Amino acid sequence: MSTLSPRRASTLLGTSALMAMCSAPLQAADMDPVWSFANVSVNYLDWSAGTEDRTSTNAAKSDFTFLELEGGAGFSWGEFYGFFDLENPGNDQFDEKSGGKDNFRTAGKLTSHIYLGDSPFTIYAHLYDFRDYGYNGREQDQVLGVGYIHTFDNGLWFKPFLGAARVQSDGYTGMNGYMAGWVLGYGFETLGQQFSITNWHEQTLARDDDYLTQNYVGDKAESVGTNGAVSLWWHPISSLTAGVQYRYSDNKLGTPEDYQNAIIYTLKYNFL
Repeated sequence: MSTLSPRRASTLLGTSALMAMCSAPLQAADMDPVWSFANVSVNYLDWSAGTEDRTSTNAAKSDFTFLELEGGAGFSWGEFYGFFDLENPGNDQFDEKSGGKDNFRTAGKLTSHIYLGDSPFTIYAHLYDFRDYGYNGREQDQVLGVGYIHTFDNGLWFKPFLGAARVQSDGYTGMNGYMAGWVLGYGFETLGQQFSITNWHEQTLARDDDYLTQNYVGDKAESVGTNGAVSLWWHPISSLTAGVQYRYSDNKLGTPEDYQNAIIYTLKYNFL
Protein backbone atom coordinates (compact mmCIF):
# COMPACT_ATOMS: atom_id res chain seq x y z
CA MET A 1 0.00 0.00 0.00
CA SER A 2 1.44 3.39 -0.98
CA THR A 3 1.44 6.23 1.56
CA LEU A 4 1.85 9.99 1.52
CA SER A 5 4.02 11.92 3.92
CA PRO A 6 2.12 14.08 6.46
CA ARG A 7 3.47 17.17 4.72
CA ARG A 8 2.26 16.06 1.29
CA ALA A 9 -1.15 14.99 2.63
CA SER A 10 -1.61 18.38 4.22
CA THR A 11 -0.47 20.05 1.00
CA LEU A 12 -3.01 18.13 -1.08
CA LEU A 13 -5.88 19.15 1.18
CA GLY A 14 -4.60 22.71 1.35
CA THR A 15 -4.41 22.86 -2.44
CA SER A 16 -8.02 21.71 -2.73
CA ALA A 17 -9.13 24.36 -0.25
CA LEU A 18 -7.09 27.01 -2.08
CA MET A 19 -8.75 26.10 -5.37
CA ALA A 20 -12.13 26.51 -3.71
CA MET A 21 -11.07 29.89 -2.38
CA CYS A 22 -10.02 31.02 -5.82
CA SER A 23 -13.49 30.30 -7.15
CA ALA A 24 -14.88 33.12 -4.98
CA PRO A 25 -14.36 36.77 -5.98
CA LEU A 26 -11.49 38.20 -3.90
CA GLN A 27 -10.08 41.69 -3.65
CA ALA A 28 -7.23 43.03 -1.54
CA ALA A 29 -9.67 44.86 0.74
CA ASP A 30 -11.35 41.54 1.54
CA MET A 31 -8.26 40.40 3.46
CA ASP A 32 -9.30 42.56 6.43
CA PRO A 33 -11.12 40.34 8.96
CA VAL A 34 -14.74 41.10 9.77
CA TRP A 35 -14.28 39.33 13.12
CA SER A 36 -11.45 37.53 14.89
CA PHE A 37 -10.55 36.01 18.25
CA ALA A 38 -7.62 34.26 19.89
CA ASN A 39 -6.95 32.81 23.34
CA VAL A 40 -4.63 30.59 25.33
CA SER A 41 -6.04 28.24 27.94
CA VAL A 42 -5.17 25.72 30.62
CA ASN A 43 -7.46 22.68 30.77
CA TYR A 44 -7.94 19.61 32.94
CA LEU A 45 -9.73 16.59 31.43
CA ASP A 46 -11.27 14.21 33.97
CA TRP A 47 -12.43 10.89 32.47
CA SER A 48 -15.39 9.22 34.15
CA ALA A 49 -14.65 6.19 36.33
CA GLY A 50 -16.74 4.08 33.94
CA THR A 51 -14.65 5.21 30.96
CA GLU A 52 -11.40 4.35 32.73
CA ASP A 53 -12.80 0.92 33.59
CA ARG A 54 -14.20 0.19 30.10
CA THR A 55 -10.98 1.22 28.34
CA SER A 56 -8.51 -0.37 30.76
CA THR A 57 -7.53 -3.04 28.20
CA ASN A 58 -8.23 -1.14 24.97
CA ALA A 59 -6.53 2.26 24.60
CA ALA A 60 -6.60 2.98 28.35
CA LYS A 61 -7.60 6.50 29.37
CA SER A 62 -6.14 8.62 32.14
CA ASP A 63 -6.94 12.16 33.34
CA PHE A 64 -4.60 14.82 31.97
CA THR A 65 -3.80 18.52 31.77
CA PHE A 66 -3.41 20.27 28.44
CA LEU A 67 -2.51 23.73 27.20
CA GLU A 68 -4.33 25.11 24.18
CA LEU A 69 -3.84 27.93 21.69
CA GLU A 70 -7.10 28.68 19.87
CA GLY A 71 -8.26 31.26 17.36
CA GLY A 72 -10.41 32.11 14.40
CA ALA A 73 -11.15 34.83 11.85
CA GLY A 74 -13.96 35.68 9.46
CA PHE A 75 -13.68 37.53 6.16
CA SER A 76 -16.22 38.65 3.57
CA TRP A 77 -15.40 35.49 1.56
CA GLY A 78 -14.87 32.83 4.25
CA GLU A 79 -13.85 31.96 7.78
CA PHE A 80 -11.24 29.88 9.58
CA TYR A 81 -10.88 28.24 12.99
CA GLY A 82 -8.05 26.32 14.60
CA PHE A 83 -6.44 25.09 17.80
CA PHE A 84 -3.25 23.38 18.92
CA ASP A 85 -2.98 21.36 22.16
CA LEU A 86 -0.05 20.19 24.26
CA GLU A 87 -1.25 17.26 26.39
CA ASN A 88 0.73 16.40 29.54
CA PRO A 89 3.15 19.20 28.63
CA GLY A 90 5.57 18.46 31.50
CA ASN A 91 5.88 14.72 30.83
CA ASP A 92 8.37 12.69 28.85
CA GLN A 93 7.36 11.30 25.48
CA PHE A 94 6.82 7.94 27.19
CA ASP A 95 5.59 8.32 30.76
CA GLU A 96 6.99 5.39 32.73
CA LYS A 97 4.93 6.00 35.88
CA SER A 98 1.59 5.66 34.06
CA GLY A 99 2.69 2.90 31.72
CA GLY A 100 2.24 5.19 28.75
CA LYS A 101 -1.22 6.56 29.57
CA ASP A 102 0.19 9.99 30.42
CA ASN A 103 2.58 10.35 27.50
CA PHE A 104 3.32 13.76 26.02
CA ARG A 105 0.92 14.21 23.09
CA THR A 106 -0.13 16.91 20.63
CA ALA A 107 -3.40 17.56 18.83
CA GLY A 108 -4.28 20.24 16.30
CA LYS A 109 -7.25 21.14 14.14
CA LEU A 110 -7.93 23.60 11.31
CA THR A 111 -11.32 24.12 9.66
CA SER A 112 -12.51 26.52 6.98
CA HIS A 113 -15.77 27.59 5.33
CA ILE A 114 -15.36 29.30 1.94
CA TYR A 115 -18.58 31.10 1.08
CA LEU A 116 -20.38 30.29 -2.18
CA GLY A 117 -21.42 33.80 -3.18
CA ASP A 118 -24.23 35.23 -1.08
CA SER A 119 -25.75 31.82 -0.34
CA PRO A 120 -25.56 30.18 3.11
CA PHE A 121 -23.64 27.25 1.57
CA THR A 122 -19.86 26.85 1.73
CA ILE A 123 -16.93 24.73 0.63
CA TYR A 124 -15.80 23.06 3.85
CA ALA A 125 -12.29 21.77 4.62
CA HIS A 126 -11.11 20.12 7.83
CA LEU A 127 -7.72 18.88 9.00
CA TYR A 128 -7.12 17.19 12.38
CA ASP A 129 -3.74 15.84 13.49
CA PHE A 130 -3.00 13.79 16.65
CA ARG A 131 0.40 12.48 17.79
CA ASP A 132 1.33 10.21 20.71
CA TYR A 133 5.12 10.41 20.76
CA GLY A 134 5.67 7.70 23.35
CA TYR A 135 4.00 5.09 21.15
CA ASN A 136 5.03 6.76 17.89
CA GLY A 137 1.31 6.87 17.11
CA ARG A 138 -0.25 9.36 14.74
CA GLU A 139 -3.51 9.98 12.95
CA GLN A 140 -4.40 12.77 10.55
CA ASP A 141 -8.02 13.16 9.44
CA GLN A 142 -8.74 15.15 6.28
CA VAL A 143 -12.26 16.14 5.22
CA LEU A 144 -13.41 18.05 2.15
CA GLY A 145 -17.06 18.72 1.41
CA VAL A 146 -19.89 21.23 1.80
CA GLY A 147 -21.07 23.33 4.72
CA TYR A 148 -23.93 25.60 5.70
CA ILE A 149 -23.98 28.69 7.94
CA HIS A 150 -27.05 30.21 9.55
CA THR A 151 -27.73 32.57 12.45
CA PHE A 152 -31.25 32.53 13.87
CA ASP A 153 -33.13 35.62 15.02
CA ASN A 154 -32.51 34.72 18.68
CA GLY A 155 -28.72 34.74 18.12
CA LEU A 156 -28.18 30.97 17.89
CA TRP A 157 -25.63 30.19 15.18
CA PHE A 158 -25.37 26.81 13.47
CA LYS A 159 -22.71 25.51 11.04
CA PRO A 160 -23.26 21.93 9.82
CA PHE A 161 -21.05 20.15 7.28
CA LEU A 162 -20.74 16.91 5.30
CA GLY A 163 -17.65 15.69 3.49
CA ALA A 164 -15.58 12.80 2.19
CA ALA A 165 -12.95 11.68 4.68
CA ARG A 166 -9.38 10.52 4.24
CA VAL A 167 -7.06 9.32 7.01
CA GLN A 168 -3.31 9.01 7.26
CA SER A 169 -2.02 7.04 10.23
CA ASP A 170 0.63 4.57 11.32
CA GLY A 171 -1.96 1.77 10.89
CA TYR A 172 -3.88 2.74 7.75
CA THR A 173 -3.74 5.38 5.02
CA GLY A 174 -6.50 5.98 2.49
CA MET A 175 -10.11 7.09 2.02
CA ASN A 176 -12.19 6.46 5.11
CA GLY A 177 -15.88 7.04 4.44
CA TYR A 178 -17.57 10.29 5.36
CA MET A 179 -17.82 12.78 8.18
CA ALA A 180 -20.90 14.82 9.08
CA GLY A 181 -21.17 17.24 11.95
CA TRP A 182 -21.70 20.75 13.16
CA VAL A 183 -20.65 23.50 15.51
CA LEU A 184 -23.22 25.73 17.19
CA GLY A 185 -23.35 28.38 19.85
CA TYR A 186 -25.69 30.66 21.76
CA GLY A 187 -24.90 33.59 24.03
CA PHE A 188 -27.14 34.81 26.84
CA GLU A 189 -27.19 36.95 29.99
CA THR A 190 -28.41 35.88 33.42
CA LEU A 191 -27.95 37.41 36.90
CA GLY A 192 -26.08 40.25 35.23
CA GLN A 193 -23.41 37.91 33.84
CA GLN A 194 -22.59 36.87 30.28
CA PHE A 195 -22.69 33.16 29.39
CA SER A 196 -22.65 31.05 26.25
CA ILE A 197 -23.30 27.46 25.26
CA THR A 198 -21.42 25.72 22.45
CA ASN A 199 -21.45 22.25 20.92
CA TRP A 200 -19.19 20.56 18.40
CA HIS A 201 -20.18 17.17 17.05
CA GLU A 202 -18.65 14.79 14.50
CA GLN A 203 -20.24 11.64 13.10
CA THR A 204 -17.95 9.40 11.03
CA LEU A 205 -19.75 7.06 8.62
CA ALA A 206 -18.87 4.04 6.44
CA ARG A 207 -15.27 3.87 7.66
CA ASP A 208 -12.89 1.41 5.99
CA ASP A 209 -12.65 -2.11 7.45
CA ASP A 210 -8.84 -2.06 7.44
CA TYR A 211 -8.83 1.21 9.37
CA LEU A 212 -11.35 -0.14 11.90
CA THR A 213 -9.16 -3.20 12.52
CA GLN A 214 -5.70 -1.63 12.52
CA ASN A 215 -6.35 1.64 14.37
CA TYR A 216 -8.21 0.24 17.37
CA VAL A 217 -6.96 -1.73 20.36
CA GLY A 218 -8.31 -5.18 21.22
CA ASP A 219 -11.06 -5.50 18.61
CA LYS A 220 -12.49 -4.07 15.40
CA ALA A 221 -14.50 -0.87 15.83
CA GLU A 222 -17.89 -0.24 14.25
CA SER A 223 -18.17 1.71 11.00
CA VAL A 224 -19.96 4.64 12.69
CA GLY A 225 -18.08 6.75 15.23
CA THR A 226 -19.23 9.64 17.43
CA ASN A 227 -17.13 12.48 18.81
CA GLY A 228 -17.98 15.82 20.42
CA ALA A 229 -18.44 18.10 23.41
CA VAL A 230 -21.12 20.33 24.94
CA SER A 231 -19.79 23.37 26.81
CA LEU A 232 -21.02 26.08 29.17
CA TRP A 233 -18.90 29.26 29.25
CA TRP A 234 -18.85 32.16 31.69
CA HIS A 235 -17.46 35.49 30.47
CA PRO A 236 -16.88 37.61 33.63
CA ILE A 237 -14.67 40.12 31.75
CA SER A 238 -13.60 40.41 28.13
CA SER A 239 -10.13 38.98 28.75
CA LEU A 240 -11.18 35.90 30.77
CA THR A 241 -13.46 32.94 30.05
CA ALA A 242 -14.12 29.98 32.33
CA GLY A 243 -15.90 26.85 31.17
CA VAL A 244 -17.05 23.33 31.89
CA GLN A 245 -17.23 20.91 28.96
CA TYR A 246 -18.89 17.50 28.70
CA ARG A 247 -16.72 15.44 26.36
CA TYR A 248 -18.20 12.35 24.69
CA SER A 249 -17.17 9.74 22.12
CA ASP A 250 -18.12 6.27 20.94
CA ASN A 251 -16.04 3.96 18.73
CA LYS A 252 -13.36 6.67 18.63
CA LEU A 253 -10.08 7.55 20.37
CA GLY A 254 -8.61 4.09 19.77
CA THR A 255 -11.29 2.25 21.79
CA PRO A 256 -13.78 0.01 19.91
CA GLU A 257 -17.43 -0.44 20.87
CA ASP A 258 -17.27 1.57 24.09
CA TYR A 259 -18.76 4.90 25.11
CA GLN A 260 -16.28 7.34 26.64
CA ASN A 261 -17.05 10.53 28.51
CA ALA A 262 -15.22 13.16 30.54
CA ILE A 263 -15.53 16.60 32.10
CA ILE A 264 -13.07 19.30 30.98
CA TYR A 265 -12.43 22.30 33.22
CA THR A 266 -11.10 25.30 31.27
CA LEU A 267 -9.73 28.77 31.99
CA LYS A 268 -8.98 30.98 28.96
CA TYR A 269 -7.09 34.23 28.56
CA ASN A 270 -8.50 36.10 25.56
CA PHE A 271 -5.82 38.25 23.95
CA LEU A 272 -7.69 39.09 20.75
